[in-house]
Amino acid sequence: MPFVLKTSCYINSIRSRNFPLRHQEDLINWYLNMGNLLKVLTCTDLEQGPNFFLDFENAQPTESEKEIYNQVNVVLKDAEGILEDLQSYRGAGHEIREAIQHPTDEKLQEKAWGAVVPLVGKLKKFYEFSQRLEAGLRGLLGALTSTPYSPTQHLEREQALAKQFAEILHFTLRFDELKMTNPAIQNDFSYYRRTLSRMRINNVPAEGENEVNNELANRMSLFYAEATPMLKTLSDATTKFVSENKNLPIENTTDCLSTMASVCRVMLETPEYRSRFTNEETVSFCLRVMVGVIILYDHVHPVGAFAKTSKIDMKGCIKVLKDQPPNSVEGLLNALRYTTKHLNDETTSKQIKSMLQ
Repeated sequence: MPFVLKTSCYINSIRSRNFPLRHQEDLINWYLNMGNLLKVLTCTDLEQGPNFFLDFENAQPTESEKEIYNQVNVVLKDAEGILEDLQSYRGAGHEIREAIQHPTDEKLQEKAWGAVVPLVGKLKKFYEFSQRLEAGLRGLLGALTSTPYSPTQHLEREQALAKQFAEILHFTLRFDELKMTNPAIQNDFSYYRRTLSRMRINNVPAEGENEVNNELANRMSLFYAEATPMLKTLSDATTKFVSENKNLPIENTTDCLSTMASVCRVMLETPEYRSRFTNEETVSFCLRVMVGVIILYDHVHPVGAFAKTSKIDMKGCIKVLKDQPPNSVEGLLNALRYTTKHLNDETTSKQIKSMLQ
C-alpha cells in the first residue's frame, strides 16, 4: 500500500476513536516522525526505486540497534584521525633518493631507514584499520539484511545503522581518493621491504622488523598495490558475507545496496528532500555514499549495476553526479569508470558508457 494511503488509513483510524484530541495529535505526530523517517513523496513508478528520506544528519539508534551501533561506533570514531594522518603523509622520497644515489654512504642509508620506519608504522595503522572497518561492515550487513524484514524496511526502521553504513562508504571513498594521489605510499613501502630483505641477508638487526613481520608485510603489500584498497576490502568483505550466508538470498544484500543508492539519488534530485539538509557537506556525503554502494553492488551482483535488469537507475545516478559542480565530482565519476567490474560488459548500454566518457 502506498505510504500516503497507509498514513491516511492510520490517521482516520485514530480519529475514529474516542481519544482526547491532544492524544490524537500526539499519536499522529509520533507516526509521522517515527524513526526520523520523513516520507513525503509517493513512489508511483516502481522502477524509480524506494522513495523516502534517510536522515543522515540526525538518526539516533533505537534500543534494538544499540548493540551493533556501539560496536561499529568504536571503529568509526577513529576514521577522521586516519584520514588526517593520510592527508598529512608526505613520504621519505628525498631521503630514499639520496640513499639510492649514494649506496656506500652509511649515514645516508641510516637516515633513509630512520625516515621510512615511522612511516611504515603509519601504513600498518591504516591497514589494520581496514580490517576493523571490514568487521564493522559485516556486522551492519548482518543486521540490515536479516529476516523477516526486507532491506527497504530495515533502512527505514534502522536509520542509525543505515547512517553508519553510509559513513563507512563515505570514509572509504575519501581514503582511496587520498591514497591514489600519493605515490609516496607505495614507494616508501617498497624501499622498506627491499632494505629489510638486504639487512636480513647481511644479518643486520632491523629496528622496526618486529612492528611489521614478513607475513604482515605481504598482506600490506597486496593492500597498497590496489588503486582503491579500502573499496577492494569492502567489496571482498561483501562478497564473502554473501558466500558465507548461503541461507540468506543474495537479493537481500544486493537489494540493501540498490535501495541505498536509490534513496541517495532521490534525496539529491528532489528539492523538498534536499532542503531538509542543514549541513552543506551532506550533499557530498550523499554523492559519495551513492557511488560507493553502486560499486559494491556491481562487484557483488552476478550481472552488475549497469545491466538493464539492475535495480539501480544508473542513468539517473550519473545525471545527479553531472548536475554537480564538475570539480567536486570528477573523482566520483572516475571511481565509476575505473573501479567498477561490469561497466565495459556488452550488457551495458551505449548511452551509459557515453555518459561516463
